[in-house]
Amino acid sequence: MKLLISQTQRIFLFTSLLILSACAQTPTGEFIPYYQTETDKPYADVLAELEIAISEHNFRITGHSRVGKVIRDRGTKDFPEYDTLQFCNLTHAKTLLQMSPHAVRYMPCNIVTYQFQGKTIVRTHLLPTDTDDPELNRFSKDMNTMLKAIVDFAVE
Repeated sequence: MKLLISQTQRIFLFTSLLILSACAQTPTGEFIPYYQTETDKPYADVLAELEIAISEHNFRITGHSRVGKVIRDRGTKDFPEYDTLQFCNLTHAKTLLQMSPHAVRYMPCNIVTYQFQGKTIVRTHLLPTDTDDPELNRFSKDMNTMLKAIVDFAVE
């Protein structure tokens, strides 16, 4: 028996999985911080400058999901912009994972960009800086500084 799934059903399934994963509970006692800002700059300019800032901080873009564009292309003409950029630096990844194998849950770095009430919102998750490992906390603070600089460059 062959199961056929329509494009609409795939979009619904994908969106549902994203929502469910976003609602998944954080382990007890763990808080995942984030950094968010907004701008009046044109959306396309913000995305272009994010790509530049990511590259200038020696990261490589590993994925770009253009969720808003795909939904518009499939018939919802006025759907707003929604994008996610995933990026990584293997040297930083190796360092982080050697300090804490559990830190894989913070990888890859991820920045979401979307339009809301006439603004472009840019948000990224930060690494926790309150672990029991001072070396890991220092690394996380340095990484968070880079992540904030990437976001700030794009919205300025």
